Parts: sequence; C-alpha cells; structure tokens
Amino acid sequence: MIRRRHLLAAAAACTAAPALAQAPWPTRPIRFILPDAPGAGNDTTARLVAPLLEAALGQPIVVDNRAGAGGRIGVEAAFRSAPDGYTFLLGNAGSNGINAAIYRDLPYDLTNAFEPVSLLVVGPNALIVNPRALPVASVAELIATVRARPGGLNYASAGVGSSAHMNMELFKNQAGLDIVHVPYRGAPALVQAVITGEAPLAFANLVNVMPQVRSGEVKLLAVTSMTRTDDLPQTPTVHESGLPGFETVAWNGLLAPRGTPATVLERLHGELVKLRGNADLQARVRLLGGTLQVSSPAEFQQRIERDVAQWKRLAQAANISAQ
Repeated sequence: MIRRRHLLAAAAACTAAPALAQAPWPTRPIRFILPDAPGAGNDTTARLVAPLLEAALGQPIVVDNRAGAGGRIGVEAAFRSAPDGYTFLLGNAGSNGINAAIYRDLPYDLTNAFEPVSLLVVGPNALIVNPRALPVASVAELIATVRARPGGLNYASAGVGSSAHMNMELFKNQAGLDIVHVPYRGAPALVQAVITGEAPLAFANLVNVMPQVRSGEVKLLAVTSMTRTDDLPQTPTVHESGLPGFETVAWNGLLAPRGTPATVLERLHGELVKLRGNADLQARVRLLGGTLQVSSPAEFQQRIERDVAQWKRLAQAANISAQ
C-alpha cells in the first residue's frame, strides 16, 4: 500500500509539472520599447495598437520611449533584454535598417539580432518644405532653387542616420545638390524646424507630417513610393518628378529579442493578424498617410534585409557614418 501511494503521488506530480510549465502567456505586463521620441510615427502606431492588444492578451502594455542616436539607444535596450516574451521592440526603417549601414560598432547584426514578428504600418516618406520660407511648387522648382544657391539652404533631419537624413542624402546624391544637414532630436523637432523655417525643407515619414500638411503649415511636394498613394492622388512621386528610380519605404514593426519562445511569438502574431479586419484601426492609420500591413515574419525579415542592403550602398557612395 505504501509503495502504491508513492507511485500515485509521483504520477500526480508528473501530471501537474507540465501544467505549471505551460502557464498561459502573458501573466504580467508587457513592454514595447520604441527607439523614437513621443509623437513620432512609431509612437502613434504604438498608441493605436497597444490598447487593442491589451484587450486581446489581458495584460497592460507599457510603451517605453528610448529616443536618441538615430534609434540605436532603444534598439540596444531591446537587444539586451531577456528573451522571455515580456519585452518587444517596435522598430522602424531607420533603427532596424539604416543603422546597419552607418554604425561600424553595433554589438549586433540587425539582420539576425531579433525575431521578426510582423510589420505593422507601411507608407511612403514625404518631401516637405516651408511654403513661406521656400515657396516652390514642385520637385523640379526645388532642385532649380537649390542649384542656384549651393550650400545656402538647410534641411532638417531627426538625427544623424535617421530615415529623414538618409532620404535627403539619397536625394542630394541623385540630383547632385549641396544642402546643409541640420540634425534634430526626433521627428517632432524636425517638423517644428520646417514649420518655423529654421530648416525649411526635409524628408519625413508621411505619418509624421499629415496633420501639418492638412493645416498648410508645411507643403508636401512629393512622396517616395514608386506610384502615387490612393489617398493623395494629386501628389506626385519623386520618381516621376525627375529622379527616376527614387524609392524609399517607411515602415515599423514588432520584433522580439532572439530566443523568445516560439509559442509566445505565434500567439502575438496571431493577435496581430486579427487586427487586419479592424476597420477603425485601418481608417485611423490611413488618415495618417500609412497602410496597416500585418505580415508574416518571413516577409518582415525580407523587408529588413532589402533595406539594410539599400542603405549600405548609399552610405558607402556618400561616405556617411555615425559614431
């Protein structure tokens, strides 16, 4: 009888152990690290998506803004986080694409340091000007004005190595222009610099400037997609405005530290897929100039690899680097 009780107790313990090991994720708050300042496009995406995921997952999502160094500070914080399913990175084309091209001392390889979960928002970048300080009506007029004043105009960026910086360097490289770079700390500061005329032109993620475009504080000259966007059919592309082949893509998406459990990644991806059918979310993203584009992890990985390759070519051609 004693031996039988021991066997029953052992069997019960074996049955209970998997149940304890497989406690449903998540059981505590989740953190989204953003390598951006509050108010940037990434931050807007987080504020739209986080409440929907909180409702689906049953746990709070803490948005942790870690701006600086073109996104490097936030990415490194996520890279050094435990791969336990409670820290994710909401990266973007700058932090997880461009940085691979301009930093020589990154402690990680951006093409494999993280587990891609899904793209979230994709859209074009926008070429904007202050319509009072720089009264040009087209890309052709802008190019002519800059050529007439070599070194006489400033452009704003969200920091060295940001997508705003690299987009303008690509534009300068293809058009043969001399414009002075003035880096600011984050996208909101970039937009403010254009509004005041301190730096009267810039490239920016379209989602960062749509309110100012609608109010007339800045003028939208062109978008960087190969074709015009459905919501801005009157706005030409840079490609069709005299710089054939010019194309850049603004995106953001969720990534996890490598080694995060596959079950966690699958659950999170599944909840993101459900957002595809959320008409209100789609409309709010489109109002900002972007498109909700939940993707497979493989598609997201391909996007990252394409961007890294594109920006490495430009950084080498234009001799761009950051410390």
